[in-house]
Amino acid sequence: MTSDNNKIWKKLNCLARSVEQSSIFDLFEKEPERASRFLLNHSIYHLDFTKQLINQDIFEGLLELAEQSDLEDKISSLVTGSSVNISEGRPALHSALRLPESDSLMVNGRNLVKDVHQTLNEVERIVSKVHKGQWRGYSGRAITDIINIGVGGSDLGPFMVTNALKDFKTSCKVDLDFHFVSSMDGTQIFKLLDQLNPETCLFIISSKSFTTVDTFYNANTAMEWMLGACSNKKLVLKQHFVGISACPEKMKFWGIPEQNQLLFWEWVGGRFSLWSAIGLPIALSIGMDNFKELLAGAHEMDKHFAKTPLEKNLPVILGLVGIWNATFLSINAHTVLPYDGRLQYLPNYLTQLEMESNGKAVTEKGDTVKFKTCPILWGDIGPNAQHAFYQLLHQGTQKVSCDFIAPIKRYHNTKNGSGTDEYLIKQHQLSLANCLAQSRVLAFGNKVVSSNDELPAHKFYNGNQPSTTILIDELNPRSLGGLIAMYEHKVYVMAMIWGINPFDQWGVELGKVIADEILQAIQSDHNNLKSDISTNSLLDIIKAKA
Repeated sequence: MTSDNNKIWKKLNCLARSVEQSSIFDLFEKEPERASRFLLNHSIYHLDFTKQLINQDIFEGLLELAEQSDLEDKISSLVTGSSVNISEGRPALHSALRLPESDSLMVNGRNLVKDVHQTLNEVERIVSKVHKGQWRGYSGRAITDIINIGVGGSDLGPFMVTNALKDFKTSCKVDLDFHFVSSMDGTQIFKLLDQLNPETCLFIISSKSFTTVDTFYNANTAMEWMLGACSNKKLVLKQHFVGISACPEKMKFWGIPEQNQLLFWEWVGGRFSLWSAIGLPIALSIGMDNFKELLAGAHEMDKHFAKTPLEKNLPVILGLVGIWNATFLSINAHTVLPYDGRLQYLPNYLTQLEMESNGKAVTEKGDTVKFKTCPILWGDIGPNAQHAFYQLLHQGTQKVSCDFIAPIKRYHNTKNGSGTDEYLIKQHQLSLANCLAQSRVLAFGNKVVSSNDELPAHKFYNGNQPSTTILIDELNPRSLGGLIAMYEHKVYVMAMIWGINPFDQWGVELGKVIADEILQAIQSDHNNLKSDISTNSLLDIIKAKA
């Protein structure tokens, strides 16, 4: 999508103006065979985009757009190690993190698969030692609390997956509790340290650069707390701190012993890194066998993405639908609605994945983008959202596109002996019913009821809010791995058609630089900051009141 003079661009714009005069209900009336065209089944995944404002002409136009954008070649470039991260001159090989050990991927004369599995072996070593109760603190007591200190991708991915897969906790000789610290204001770590025993804590410091200021204020606080219990810093570092970074020299400088250092690589973006050593908390929680299942599920989706024709390719379809809504229909808000409490933090994870990747207004060539790119994304568990922002979705003035996500089966293998199994299954069926009902009402509004009684305006549902529904046979490490990889590849599809780079994030850098200048002013005796009148006035108030 390089020019607004492009023939297919013009065609899709015309189709958008035409379909805006129609409705999703009208499309179902005109195309009773929509389910055979716009509902895709692949393995354990079922993607229904029949309730999008899309007809066959639009679908074919979007596929033509993908072809003219050389999408298939760009997919190949991604998975084979070409420098798709243009601004930083390197590949983006998160898919290499889930390749089987028997595979090979040569980039610049080096087999990356060998490096990946060497690190996985180190992860497995640590996991085994902790699970067997052999990793002990300074006093000789076994580790019982894992505290992950990170921010962004070093926090959101492990936090989301660890919570989603709590049902798959592995058996080990010690009961492990998991904690995640990311807030720079100290709130999380302040409350946490008051509850923990320093003798049994293992801190994981996760930072690609190992210089992230938010992370290291928390890490330094944790270190001072540990030293308050044991003054032998060398012993504390050896028994209570693990570092994960692409910069081993920075880990060494901070004091992390070499045997406690885990590596990942510059070609792994932070928000794509949960498959790497950054996933250590996940592996500690669910065990290495389940962690490998997570990787295997993602790898299966990688193969599907690389080899499946565009019209049957799940990530490609998700990406094309996203482009259609955001760019051509100007629907600039998107919400993710899982109907399973285990996926509570998936919307937060996808918020970073999509908006940090594709929230760009400049192309890879440095030109200003002349169309809408990434929408504003948010979400929540569907049942919670129904009592929060569904009012706006159903009767507000904003156009919003939605993704509904739900597993088909749950509790079918539950054997808790309490006699609640049948009732838990019914609760999940209730959740599924709500998932399907809400997408139906969003699409068709009051037309879902047969009554022709005239309703007062405040009870009227307009409908015509587009949505996609993704059903998974059941939620487990393998299916979750594939689901996450599906969204990763969706982001890439959208970026390649928009002509932007999804693998850098310069938009987060300037604020950090200015924050450092203001921090120096806050901590100095005099305010010499050359800034705007608002910032200086607020700074004066802070210094006067502190």
